[in-house]
Amino acid sequence: MNSDNQLPIQDPCKDALKQILAEVIELRQSIEVKANQRLEKYQHNNHSNTFSISARNLAHYLAMRQFDLRHLQDRLSHASLTSLGRAEGSVLSTFDSLIDILKRATNVHYIPDEHSRNLYLTEGQQLLDQHTIDLFGHFRKHGRAHVMVTLPSEASWDYTLVKSMIEKGMSCARINCAHDDLTIWQDMINNIRRAEIELSRSCHILMDLAGQKIRTSNITLGPAIHHLRVQKDRTGKIIAPAYLILTKNYEKNLVNSSILRVPISKALHRKLKTGVCLAFTDKQHKQRYLTVDKALSDTDWLVSCDKSAYLISGCNLTLTTHQKRTKHKSDDMFSLGQFPGEPLDIQVFKNNLLLLTTGDIDGKPAEYTDGVLIHPAQIGCTLSSAIAKLDIGQPVWIDDGKVGAIVEAITEQGALLRITEAKTGGVRIKSDKGINFPEAELNLPPLTQKDLCDLDFVCMHADLVGFSFVETLADIEQLMSELAKRNKSELPIIAKIETNRAVINLPDIILGTIDRHKLGIMIARGDLAVELGSARLTEIQEELLWLCEAAHVPVIWATQVLESIAKQGSRSRAEFTDAAMAVRAECVMLNKGPYILDAIVALLDVMIRMQEHQRKKFSRLRALHW
Repeated sequence: MNSDNQLPIQDPCKDALKQILAEVIELRQSIEVKANQRLEKYQHNNHSNTFSISARNLAHYLAMRQFDLRHLQDRLSHASLTSLGRAEGSVLSTFDSLIDILKRATNVHYIPDEHSRNLYLTEGQQLLDQHTIDLFGHFRKHGRAHVMVTLPSEASWDYTLVKSMIEKGMSCARINCAHDDLTIWQDMINNIRRAEIELSRSCHILMDLAGQKIRTSNITLGPAIHHLRVQKDRTGKIIAPAYLILTKNYEKNLVNSSILRVPISKALHRKLKTGVCLAFTDKQHKQRYLTVDKALSDTDWLVSCDKSAYLISGCNLTLTTHQKRTKHKSDDMFSLGQFPGEPLDIQVFKNNLLLLTTGDIDGKPAEYTDGVLIHPAQIGCTLSSAIAKLDIGQPVWIDDGKVGAIVEAITEQGALLRITEAKTGGVRIKSDKGINFPEAELNLPPLTQKDLCDLDFVCMHADLVGFSFVETLADIEQLMSELAKRNKSELPIIAKIETNRAVINLPDIILGTIDRHKLGIMIARGDLAVELGSARLTEIQEELLWLCEAAHVPVIWATQVLESIAKQGSRSRAEFTDAAMAVRAECVMLNKGPYILDAIVALLDVMIRMQEHQRKKFSRLRALHW
């Protein structure tokens, strides 16, 4: 064949790249159209008539994720190009960069537009970093890790504990408004502010509004005997004493306090001072001593017991200055005030029945006669109206999923549940534990009267306000309105994602908020696992991280991080792997426990190591020394 008549040879590689280029350009155009359509619904909330870079980027990301891009990703990857798998922070910039590279590869005459906007691929990360600083303060010298710790009641009087937590690496302290009271919270805050000055470190304070937490109610009380439990390690060595508060003002009772308060006479109160001992004989006829540690207020003294004991209500106390048997004068003898007994044990096993009653009925164990069940165990629900909204067959979860059940019948007494999930040795149900109704439509108001009262204190003292059980943009708007009434519109909100409905509405929550108010997201994995199931949670927590990165919104990774260390001092390899996953969030939360200082050190060690290798979904190739 004459060479003049030969057809030009086509480059199959270049043709494939041209096809990809056409698809990418079309995809980018579709993303912009869909993103603009989504943003239109928020136009009425946007007084400046423009959207921030973060809001637009989230809209672009949501539009991009409406397409199944797996086939395109494979082809891009085979061509050694970006697979779009890390586009969260800067969606359009990633597309523009890819389009530019494809045009260069397929058109030798391509000249980039000198007047086009620069491609800020790092702009998203810079915005996320700034928003993180706005919420939690500047990054520490040792790395970008922020560690949040839920404060125990002891943080109100144990300054050394608070100082040590900040010294070890806590950069944000969480105060749970579902526990303790204003006096305890104020003492916690005073200790934090004092430690900040002494250590020249900042520690932000998050105060969590309790919200519509549905809980188990009171349980019938047993004999008026209180078990003073010392804390021991796995070898039986005592690592912390048992605590008690002696008060001359018993009327001022603490709500949900973890430490028993017992009344004493004014005569005894006048004689108390640090170091004094009170001898008593416990229920098992053992000699024990209460040591006066410190004054908590004008009315309250903190005392400790270095051995476990069964303290009897109204027992005799003998004032002494040392822990040994000695003779005492009659005026050294006093009587302990009266206190209520401890709740009876309600233990349930798989396939047992459990009656869920209204909150005004005290819970009690199952009743048997000659091995035959006469009455099932029962427990009250603080939200009594929820029982009427249950249907047969719906699931019910108690105590963060430790007990699972389904509604077997609705009776005049309440909802009869059949236990479907419980560990082999049974589960003890206690009062004040969360109850979840994943499939019930409860339609609860987002803020309770208690939340509104607590918000007055929060606005005066906190750096961040936690919004429990937020589910819709309307919920956020209500809190923003309440903050505005208190002249605290600048107080950042941490929206706690705890329900399936909140997960579904999260894009709406973020898009409707970030241009109006500083926002952070807490992934409350405990409640989410109950609502969604553990398998679904593993998928959802990834999606929530991607969504928040696209919006440049900081994330708090919460629930059961290094739980075995904090509570038991033991180390679990599975928990360390979980902690390594947490490095992709901007802040990680630890729950309280006797070994919390060890947990803080362990978490920071993991996070500092992992940030050398991972940033969000991006694997960093630090040199390996093998």
